[in-house]
Amino acid sequence: MNYQETISWLFNQLPVYQLQGASAYKEDLTNTQLLAAHLNHPEKELKCIHVTGTNGKGSTSHMLASILQEAGYKVGLYTSPHLKDFRERIKINGEEIAEDFVCEFVEKNKSFFEENELSFFEMTVGLAFEYFQKEKTDINIIEVGMGGRLDATNIITPLVSVITNIAKDHTQFLGTTYSSIAKEKAGIIKEVIPVVIGEYNEETKLVFTEKAKETNSEIYFASDLITETYPSALLGDYQNANKKTVLQTIRVLQDEGYFSISEENIKNGFLNVIDTTGLQGRWQQLGVEPKTICDTAHNSHGLIVVLNQIKKESYQKLHVVLGVVNDKDLDEILPLFPLEAEYYFCKPGISRGLDASILKEKANKKQLVGKVYNSVSNAYQAARENAHKNDFIYIGGSTFVVAEVL
Repeated sequence: MNYQETISWLFNQLPVYQLQGASAYKEDLTNTQLLAAHLNHPEKELKCIHVTGTNGKGSTSHMLASILQEAGYKVGLYTSPHLKDFRERIKINGEEIAEDFVCEFVEKNKSFFEENELSFFEMTVGLAFEYFQKEKTDINIIEVGMGGRLDATNIITPLVSVITNIAKDHTQFLGTTYSSIAKEKAGIIKEVIPVVIGEYNEETKLVFTEKAKETNSEIYFASDLITETYPSALLGDYQNANKKTVLQTIRVLQDEGYFSISEENIKNGFLNVIDTTGLQGRWQQLGVEPKTICDTAHNSHGLIVVLNQIKKESYQKLHVVLGVVNDKDLDEILPLFPLEAEYYFCKPGISRGLDASILKEKANKKQLVGKVYNSVSNAYQAARENAHKNDFIYIGGSTFVVAEVL
């Protein structure tokens, strides 16, 4: 199969959470362990940093990768989901995995995948680990897909575990309370491996402290320990907490003597993160007059910060291109949006996308007014046509909406 056929096979043959949601979720690590054994355990040869959390794990992972690249290391980066091309998920020093490697990996292991009914995510994790091992990376930043304890990435023993924050998202899998979600995320904390916590509340702090005690792990609360950070190319207000998490993680690596990382490397890593890693969709400016921003925030914890940042902007009128996936708690997120904005309701172009007319109906009940458009691009085009140069356009609600305007 060529690359496009291989990717189609990956997406169409087996469950993909990105497209299908709940039916793709696996409730144990049996398949991942089977796959790891089949591949001769590439994960055992990798030095890793393991990153989980409800929000910010993508930004945190990319900033960590950028700093380590600036320090001269060969850095593997595994993240999800992708915005435009599957290969964004697996990079070394900002370069996406080669199409040929993806094709050969699938071709070589296809019968094993089919026999064991592996999920899309499980296969992708195996692909990343084998790639990083074969390319002899110095360090790998591994982002959890969802949760932590049962996530396919959780077969690694990292140098440090990182938990960015806890918010209520994917509650059908992870639980409905902060403590139940924190327990799932805390599942990445390993015996005697240090753990860095980004943001916390009293409920989650207790869970993390107890787990760290149980595993004899040194625990660091970044928001308490880091008082100042450096400027970053990532301009979202929510990056302040992520930068503290990153800086504390780097401090742990320095203290443990794993890598040689200077303050200059850290400063440049923050400033050059977009250029060095190719990260997109985080308070990303697409236009000037009118100022146009897209952002992948998609739950209340993330949206509160983004919408507060919009309030600080100077504009005559706000235009919001909004689309969501069908498992989103609209009663929780819609009240966060400003009443005075004009809305352009749309459905992201995936099967999990929520029908735009349903979104409009729910939004109308919260006094949010606007029209329905039959695609994200049409909604964005309408916003651009309606907006004056002193207005502000925001595109968001879902990673998949942002992907369609980039």
